[in-house]
Amino acid sequence: MRRDYFELTVEGVDDARATPLVRIDFRGPDGLLRDRLSDSDGDLLAAGDIDVAYRLREPLGTADDPDGVVAVTNRYTGDFVLELNETATDVLPFIHAARDSAGDEDAHYRVEIDVDGERLVAYDKDTFLVYDHEGNLLRNESLIPSGVEL
Repeated sequence: MRRDYFELTVEGVDDARATPLVRIDFRGPDGLLRDRLSDSDGDLLAAGDIDVAYRLREPLGTADDPDGVVAVTNRYTGDFVLELNETATDVLPFIHAARDSAGDEDAHYRVEIDVDGERLVAYDKDTFLVYDHEGNLLRNESLIPSGVEL
């Protein structure tokens, strides 16, 4: 699936009381995304069935605005559901806002995936892993709930 089929927008980054929201809008062939977001029985995947991650393409600090890839994967099969290009200045402030809005609780955020402007799924998530350009986990940039060992 082509990365340019997707557009990502975020909300709640500037409001410390709001749950940060990432909205991914798909504008590609009918049925393609629904198929990837469905299990073998044809039911849409639940929040616990997917993982969200961001992988940098270049080191943080070597470029003003490093490029990277946001990926949503099927937790059980490892298959990519979708990938889209985003810069670190779009993604990292979102993760920091989720952490800041949590107070004493574990951070969380919401992912909404739309197809041509109509909601397909909405997930409440508490994990968002960030990897450097070599595939190493950046723990300080990631959202990892307390008690989770990686």
